[in-house]
Amino acid sequence: MEEMQNPQTPLSNSNQQFNNATPQTINTAPNAVTSMILGILSLLSGCLMVGLVLGIVGLVLANNGMKTYNLNPSMYSGLGMLKAGKVTSIIGIVFGAIAVVGGIISAIFVGGELFFLADLLDL
Repeated sequence: MEEMQNPQTPLSNSNQQFNNATPQTINTAPNAVTSMILGILSLLSGCLMVGLVLGIVGLVLANNGMKTYNLNPSMYSGLGMLKAGKVTSIIGIVFGAIAVVGGIISAIFVGGELFFLADLLDL
């Protein structure tokens, strides 16, 4: 009768072993979140020269994170965030470069117009 009140089966022992095991934690890839945030900020501020700087920093961080991720992919998660950070940083760099070139061109034309207006007014 005592065996019926407290049954011990190998199945219940194995469940107890799994409950006591500590799960292996998987960390987010290094710089994944930071590169994605900088990439998004470079898109939002792409019309300014700040977007160019943020995009370059985000791209460098994304590339460093990819190198670390590729050394041991089973240890990290967040590859999608790294890729998103890289893509948004590249687009932000393009927007920033267009803004810089546009600023230089407008400075040349506006600067030339200002000198022309100064000649007309004999200043």
